[in-house]
Amino acid sequence: MVIVDSSVWIDFFYDIKDPRTNWLGAAIGKEDIALTSLILCEVLQGVRGEAQFRGFQHDLLQFPIFDTFNVQLAVASAWNYRVLRSRGITVRKTIDCIIATFCIEYGHELLHRDGDFDGFETHLGLQVLHPPPPR
Repeated sequence: MVIVDSSVWIDFFYDIKDPRTNWLGAAIGKEDIALTSLILCEVLQGVRGEAQFRGFQHDLLQFPIFDTFNVQLAVASAWNYRVLRSRGITVRKTIDCIIATFCIEYGHELLHRDGDFDGFETHLGLQVLHPPPPR
């Protein structure tokens, strides 16, 4: 299962072309794609108009959405933050800690465009989908 981060969904909805959004467009209906409740919240928070909000909401609710927060995940997320911090890496957003830890704990790949996830990939085993650039 590939969890698609808000950084990619937002680019996808605003028709910004890059390898990640190209992969997402080609994968919809063919690959197992999901998001988390926190990612859903992040995407919808940034929407300006009501019609666009309802459209994005409708589109995103077509995918599996995982509820991402409980006591176990809170503790694991805090632990992972501390591990990265001890290695000189500061993750700027708590939500990114939770999303990355969720993917690590449940064995999901993450498709993202956000440098806060790099430390999780390098030091904590986060599986990241890296689509090839277009030819």
